[in-house]
Amino acid sequence: MTCTITVAGDPQPVPAEEGETILDALLNHGVSFAYSCEAGNCGTCKCEYVSGEIFELERSEHALSLAERERGIILACRTQVWGDVEVRRLSTEEFVMHPSRVMRCRVQDLDTVTYDVLRLRLQIESGGPYTFSAGQFAKLQFPFAPEAVRDYSMANRPDEAILEFHIRSLAGGVSGRLRSQLGVGDTVRVSGPFGTSYLREDHEGPLLAVAGGTGLAPIRSIVSTALNKGLARSIHLYLGVRAERDVYGEAELRDWEQRYPNLKVHIALSDEMPANGRRRHGTVTDVMRADFPDLTGTQAYLAGPPAMVDMAKSLLFADGVPARDVHADAFYSASDPPGKEAA
Repeated sequence: MTCTITVAGDPQPVPAEEGETILDALLNHGVSFAYSCEAGNCGTCKCEYVSGEIFELERSEHALSLAERERGIILACRTQVWGDVEVRRLSTEEFVMHPSRVMRCRVQDLDTVTYDVLRLRLQIESGGPYTFSAGQFAKLQFPFAPEAVRDYSMANRPDEAILEFHIRSLAGGVSGRLRSQLGVGDTVRVSGPFGTSYLREDHEGPLLAVAGGTGLAPIRSIVSTALNKGLARSIHLYLGVRAERDVYGEAELRDWEQRYPNLKVHIALSDEMPANGRRRHGTVTDVMRADFPDLTGTQAYLAGPPAMVDMAKSLLFADGVPARDVHADAFYSASDPPGKEAA
């Protein structure tokens, strides 16, 4: 049986036989499409799945991450068609690649910013230069626990020399030992960068940056970078925490809000009533929904506890925001499923 493959934006569909891969069908009919290995190892042929019946063949996890799959990204070379199918080419911003580095860094500062959140700043001593996109994360290996590698997002801009990480101190975990076992001058092994939830600049709609707890780290990097690059679109930064004692980094955020008219900062307390007008009561997703009854046209960056990320995704998808405009990292504790150790 003959099917059709439509590439969004192309003038007409191309025919394909059932079981044929998207890439083979397109190339056989002279359609230009990015590819390289044709074996599911390189990721060059990534595209966005829009609709239709498909079957995905085995591929390398390095070519297509779980986060990308959740956003509807597929490999054209490893996707068979079993009905009429539509796909969309990815923008060039979806193909950002940085050299992988393993670096020796030295602790410059380790500050307490709340009762259970630490701010770690590291100076790169060897293994650089380190390039990354705002919103990505790295793997940290501390000298007192070399067997336990933890993932933390960079909070600094990519153009800043000092690496900054926000770490929630978890009793019984590696992070719970940082105050007593890591000091200024100690060395930390850092490798990276990793992650696909990084800033995309080519979008005209409002930018929603939603953080839960220490999810503020990548959100800080994203928003700071967007402002520093002069992006003119409206930016709404939402920080959700349980109580007043969990709020951190506000002075800097308010300073940005004063200096950049296109930025609005919203802080939500879920478990206690606000004591002043600069706070909102409710979950961060409830506050976001109150401000945006219709989220159509927005581009969202989400970082924080899985429940928060999942709820925000549900709201965005329900309003028709496409998966390509929703970029998310869920933060897990070390005892939870794989992810970044945080909120």
